[in-house]
Amino acid sequence: MDDIQSATPHVDSTPAKIQKLQQAFSELEIHRGITLNLKWKELEEHFHWFERSLKERFDELEDQKRAYERKASEARDMLEKKEAMVLAKEKASLERLQERRDAAFSALGAAVENCKDPSSLPTADGSSEMNLAALFDEETHSEVGKVNPVSSPLMKLCQEMNAEGLLGYISENRKNLATIREEIPAALRSSSSPFTLVLGSLKGFYRLDMRAPEGKKDANLLGIRRTCLMLMESLSQLLGESNPTPENLTITSDIKEQARTIAGEWRPRLNELDVDARSGNSLEVHAFLQLLATFRIAREFDQDDICNLITSVSRRRQIAELCHSLELTHRMPGVIGTLLSGGRHIEAINLAFAFDLTEQFPPVPLLKAFLKEARASPAKSGNPSSGPHNEPDERELSALKAAIKCIEEHKLQGQLPVDPLQRRLLQFGKDKADVKRAAEAARPLPKRPRANATHHPPHAVNALEKSFFYRGAERYPYAHERQHFQLQEAHGSPLLGAAAYGLSPSRSSYHSGYYGNGCHPFNAQYIH
Repeated sequence: MDDIQSATPHVDSTPAKIQKLQQAFSELEIHRGITLNLKWKELEEHFHWFERSLKERFDELEDQKRAYERKASEARDMLEKKEAMVLAKEKASLERLQERRDAAFSALGAAVENCKDPSSLPTADGSSEMNLAALFDEETHSEVGKVNPVSSPLMKLCQEMNAEGLLGYISENRKNLATIREEIPAALRSSSSPFTLVLGSLKGFYRLDMRAPEGKKDANLLGIRRTCLMLMESLSQLLGESNPTPENLTITSDIKEQARTIAGEWRPRLNELDVDARSGNSLEVHAFLQLLATFRIAREFDQDDICNLITSVSRRRQIAELCHSLELTHRMPGVIGTLLSGGRHIEAINLAFAFDLTEQFPPVPLLKAFLKEARASPAKSGNPSSGPHNEPDERELSALKAAIKCIEEHKLQGQLPVDPLQRRLLQFGKDKADVKRAAEAARPLPKRPRANATHHPPHAVNALEKSFFYRGAERYPYAHERQHFQLQEAHGSPLLGAAAYGLSPSRSSYHSGYYGNGCHPFNAQYIH
């Protein structure tokens, strides 16, 4: 608007400038003594048109300014009216609540004075004491209705501060874990000290630390640790949602000291991590970091050490929220760089998106480098030079699946299409099928039993007859032909006495135990 006001004097001085220009043009024409093709009338009309257009534009800007000021004034008036209405409603609600509260206290005082017959004592409005709850408004009822002392076994255990029973109940009902996870914050809120309750449950985190056969951890121990982690996450969620913070959710110095002691006991155990920690999925490290975040003691530990531990849980879905709770936002570029140097590009890209660091760590070049590195790596299953039927590299297969999932989650299809990756994935499936067929074809066939065996168990003789010697069913495929053939055998047909097909006498005597049709002579009577 200041620019419009400053332009006004220039617009007003336009006629004077045109007059001066006319004089200068006349003097030029006199001094030069030449005839100009361009007439002064044309120049004058041009400048007048230019002046009119400027004034029109100036008037439009003035109109827009006035419209904007009018709308702003109307909006301010509307906000002031709404604010006044809200204040009036709040004041009326407070006055009504105060009146009913005073009436309720008066009724209670009268009931205390006349304790001999409290049921017949009238209230301030003449009704009986049984209608005392009607003195409170709907808002009071709704708030009071939220307090349900024993609505579930979970809430009862929390109210009783039974940490061991709480762990046992959750472990026994892990099939309903989704429902339990929703109930835990409200149940913890109902306890007298949620932090003390959760600290009590953490005592069993390493109590059963033993190894099952084959080096696997006990399933009961894993269940208890997952439950402890879920309790700490629920407590942190409850603390974040409570504003203002209630008295039972205040972290006292005593609670911090207990949490610090437990963390000091857990930290040395993390030095001997299993394969889950090296792959970024360590439950123990996650629980340790969640302990620091929930009880607000992360600043009392070495920040470099915490950042190094972050790489042990980088694959977990809660990693971004955990880093925020630990106040590690300013350290995330270093954490992402560590992940990239370790070849864990997908986890680094996820953290870059979570902390708005995609300009410093562009995802598409990182994904391309990740896929290129996976494709160039040597095959894990077998020697790559053993032939064309080598089993495809499992590392590249996993990299393709992870890259496709990352692209779809962060909507990068426009920069990096997934169609070539999916075709490559399908090719892997075909290669695996080819390798499997080639392995089955190279497998040696089982040996057929020898025809001249003399001693066999009964089941072996029958198998040999069916598989090698007996050919009646093939020569006579129809039922009536087989029946005619069997009758000939029973009545001593010459067919049964015929020699073997074209065998020499010696070979005929060698196979004298069988007829030319492959039947035993001593079995002829049992053909029927």
